[in-house]
Amino acid sequence: MTRSGEKYTQPKIDHSLKTVFERIGVPEKGSFIPDSFQVDAVKLVQKDDVLVSAPTGSGKTWIAVQAIHSFLEKGLKVWYASPLKALSNSIYQEFSEQFGSPQCGILTGDRKENADAPVIVGTTEILRNQLYDAMHKGVSIGTDMVILDEAHYLSDPDRGVVWEEVLIYLPSRVRLLLLSATISNPEEVCAWLKQVRGVSNRVVLSRERPVPLKTLFLFPDGLVTVLGSKKGLSPKVKKFLNSKEGRRGRRSEKIEYGRILACLRKLDLLPAIFFLKSRADCDQALVTCPVVKKPPGIERRMKGLVKAFVREYPHLEGHRQIKPLLNSQVGSHHGGQLPYWKVLIEQMMNKGLLEAIFSTSTVAAGVNFPARSVVLFQSDRYNGREFADLTPTALHQMVGRAGRRGMDNIGFALVVPGYYQKPALIYELLSSPADPLLSQIHINFSMTLNLLLSHTPLEVKDLLERSFAAFQEKGRGGDDGRWLKEQTLRLKDTLPEALCDTSDPYELLEYIQKRAESRTAVGKSPKSIAYGRRVAASLPFLTPGRLFLHKNGKIYVVFKAYMDQERLICAGHNIRKKETDQPRQLTLKRVDLAQIETIYESLINLSDDYSRDRLDRLFEGVSKSDLRGIEIDTRED
Repeated sequence: MTRSGEKYTQPKIDHSLKTVFERIGVPEKGSFIPDSFQVDAVKLVQKDDVLVSAPTGSGKTWIAVQAIHSFLEKGLKVWYASPLKALSNSIYQEFSEQFGSPQCGILTGDRKENADAPVIVGTTEILRNQLYDAMHKGVSIGTDMVILDEAHYLSDPDRGVVWEEVLIYLPSRVRLLLLSATISNPEEVCAWLKQVRGVSNRVVLSRERPVPLKTLFLFPDGLVTVLGSKKGLSPKVKKFLNSKEGRRGRRSEKIEYGRILACLRKLDLLPAIFFLKSRADCDQALVTCPVVKKPPGIERRMKGLVKAFVREYPHLEGHRQIKPLLNSQVGSHHGGQLPYWKVLIEQMMNKGLLEAIFSTSTVAAGVNFPARSVVLFQSDRYNGREFADLTPTALHQMVGRAGRRGMDNIGFALVVPGYYQKPALIYELLSSPADPLLSQIHINFSMTLNLLLSHTPLEVKDLLERSFAAFQEKGRGGDDGRWLKEQTLRLKDTLPEALCDTSDPYELLEYIQKRAESRTAVGKSPKSIAYGRRVAASLPFLTPGRLFLHKNGKIYVVFKAYMDQERLICAGHNIRKKETDQPRQLTLKRVDLAQIETIYESLINLSDDYSRDRLDRLFEGVSKSDLRGIEIDTRED
């Protein structure tokens, strides 16, 4: 049995892997030769909408770059939409190098730069919002091609409806290029798109990874062997999992990531992405990583890049993770980090200056980190509501980060045994077929509220009738009219005490719009009903930049308002001024509506990068005595 202090101290490879490890290295530099599916996609998108379904890391971004080149040559504009701010940052940096900074802009919740550029990179929600703005103004959106990256997000339970809205409402004159991980029903998606858009489209498929992937198992003593073969799990892995030491690993214990890094370094398996369970795990992992000796050139480049970046974004000076970044060549990357700190981590990883990043599964969605290996510590992930087993698509995306085209001859996925790990499930998922794309338009109270915050009842009707869900129901031999009726019945169920005429489902929608603040379920307390009314009355005012008075007597500015478990939450920043010689980091506090005393009339025009120095100057002129509260009417209609 390997003692805790001896774990990962004897790195070695199983004899069966000798020829595999001999392939480790960087391909010889040569002229890039695109695969046939890439050439086909670029050719087809000149005349038709195109859906590309290919494995993660196969070169779908190259298709986007060539398509953008061809549209720019014609004087046309392009909108590149991605699901994540991190991916948008990565793509924006890449496109700025490809097309020149003046040609590119970025629009996310954190960054707004060069918004009128011919090539815009941003999140899908921003694109959706622009579509609605154009529709309400009676104009067409100002772009000629939309590229939807990570198009399989259409199946995302929480955000898939946004992708569906974009696909339904995007004008047919705008060319559409969808880039997706491998899915099992691309033809069905394209048949629906042809129906709702009225234009021809083509499917381009690729099943092969350009860089081979080998899945390994890391034993506690440092031995690396194959996870399994066509016959099943490796006998050595099975024996370990059934041993006393293997069963002991099913208990939660502290993981020494620094030792695992040292083990991978000796086996030439770095750089690596470590996928961890939570943001806290990512931050705590840095503490276990010791100082590493670096070549003088690398150390000089790292310090120079960090110094220049902090000079441009001074609110990052003194960041608590700068020391492990520079000393240990590791970074923590997740949604809780400051936006421009994540940009710095992304730049350093892309320049080959980091040995590893510790990340939640968000990085799996397309950020182009040049990692030779990915390291898996759990076979589940948080889906927004609970921890659930990985799906085949989710796992394929994670391991797809290993071995980037043109950067590695071979990539590796390492399975590390532990409390949250099921190696047998990982093995099974690796050979499982891809998930199909499924519509996520399912009527419940939360979706009803979200839809009616941005739609009229007639627009909700139109969305339901044209949805992928209605199309799929009809394709299964069902009646899409019956499906629509079922959805309206679910709407009715959210308001069992509704006083309107429920025989007309769209009158019911109007009623929900008026009372979207509460789900008046039987037995719901008067207190919760009153809270719901206050949500509906307050939400229109709680826009970014709005000032409000907290019940603690402090004044806050709103950065974002959102619904969470039927509670209205504001991400707010305390604007009180503190005299200090040290730069302060921008911190946002989660404030429930119930904690807000007064919403003020005043709106602050927030700067795009949320620099603390800029904010301090902006808030200096705010005087509490000059603020006037808004009278919020919470009376029931």
